Amino acid sequence: MFRSRLAWVYLLFAVLVWGLGEVLGEKTLPTLLLAYTPAVLWLVPAPVVLLWTALQRRGIAVALAGTLLAAWGAGLLHWTPQHSGQLRVLNYNVNSGYRSTPDRLAAVLKGADADVILLQESNFQPPGYTEALTAALPGYTLRSAAEVMTLTRLPVLASEKVALPGNRREVLLTRLQWRGQALTVVNAHLGTVQVTAALTGNFTYLERTRNNRAAQAQVLRQIAGRTPGRALLGGDLNTPPRGVIYQSLQQAFGPDAFMQAGRGPGWTFPGLHVRIDHQMARGLTPTRATVLTAQESDHRPLVVDYQREDAQ
Repeated sequence: MFRSRLAWVYLLFAVLVWGLGEVLGEKTLPTLLLAYTPAVLWLVPAPVVLLWTALQRRGIAVALAGTLLAAWGAGLLHWTPQHSGQLRVLNYNVNSGYRSTPDRLAAVLKGADADVILLQESNFQPPGYTEALTAALPGYTLRSAAEVMTLTRLPVLASEKVALPGNRREVLLTRLQWRGQALTVVNAHLGTVQVTAALTGNFTYLERTRNNRAAQAQVLRQIAGRTPGRALLGGDLNTPPRGVIYQSLQQAFGPDAFMQAGRGPGWTFPGLHVRIDHQMARGLTPTRATVLTAQESDHRPLVVDYQREDAQ
C-alpha cells in the first residue's frame, strides 16, 4: 500500500481539483482559483507518478486512472464526430488590431467563409483600421458596440446595445433572418477574473473582479430570458469550460458548441493553454467546431458550423 500511495494521492488530487472547480467554481475564492487554473497543469505530476509506480510495479492502474482523468479534464481526450452545417459563425478577440493589419485580418475572416463574424476588442487603435477592414469584406453588414463588432451576410432585422456592469463594455444583440426565421446573435466580451491578484495577496481586488463577472453573466442570462426563439451567444467570455458561471450560461443559451462538436482541448488563448472563447446556442445544433491557427491576435478564432435542430 505504501508503494502505491503516491498513485492514490494523484488520483484523489485529480478528482478534487476537477470536482471542486466544476461544482463550486466561482462560489469561493479557493475553488475559483482551481476553476481558472489551466487544466493542463493537472498533468504535470503524471510522468513522475507513472514512472514511480512502474519502477515499484505497484499502483500502475491507479496512476493511469489519475492520468486519464487529468487528461480528460484538460480536454486532451475530447473527440466528437464532425460534418458540415447550414450556418457558420466565427468569434475572435482581435486584440484591437495590434498584431495584425486590416488586410491580414480580413484574409483570415474571408478564409473562414463565415455567415456571421463576432469580433471582440474591435476598438481598433490605428486610424482608419475599421474602414479598411470593412472595405476588404464586401457583402457583410456591420453592427458595432463598445469593444465588439458583428459582421454578417444575413439580413439584419434589428440591433441593440446593452451595457455591462463593472466596465465600459457593451453586449451587442443583432437580430438576423436565417432560412425564413429570426435568429438573435449575442456578441459579448466579459471581464477577466484577475486571478493573478492572489499572487500578491490582493484578494479584495480578486473578489471585486469575480463579483463584476457574476453581474455581467446575470445580464447575459436576462438577455436570454427575454429573447424568443433561436439565440446564439458568442465571444470572449473569459470563462474556462467549468464552474458555475459557465454552467449558468449554458442553461440560459444552450450547450457549449465546442463540447458538442469539437476535438482536442480547443485552446483559444494558447498563451495559457485555456479555452475561454465560446459559442452557445439554442434552436441550433453544432456539427463542427474548430479553433483556427491564425496568429493575428493573442487569441485564436473559433469557427462553428450549425444546422437547425428540426433538420436532424
